[in-house]
Amino acid sequence: QVQLVESGGGSVQAGGSLRLSCAASGDIYSSKFMGWFRQAPGKEREGVAVIYTGGSSTYYADSVKGRFTISQDNAKNTVILQMNSLKPEDTAMYYCAAGGSWVRPFRPDDYTYWGQGTQVTVSS
Repeated sequence: QVQLVESGGGSVQAGGSLRLSCAASGDIYSSKFMGWFRQAPGKEREGVAVIYTGGSSTYYADSVKGRFTISQDNAKNTVILQMNSLKPEDTAMYYCAAGGSWVRPFRPDDYTYWGQGTQVTVSS
């Protein structure tokens, strides 16, 4: 069993930065990936960035490449999402997740464990 707790959301103006943290407890290494998904009102949940728990391989959505960076602190069982140059279209509820597969790292259905979510709001 894995439990995920997110923190770090908030409200910023366009161009600003936020740092999201996901603290995991339990056997996270039974999951191939940990990462972040987001869901805006009326839209489907989409992958933002994920990282392979056994190494450093990362995947990013095209819309966030060059602006967001995902990293992990294995000693603390924590995954960090540094978000820079934020845009209004980044506004969403952001969820930490653990699970995934190499075939489709951004497929939400392949993720077994989910956090409660943290809201990110970017104003123009």
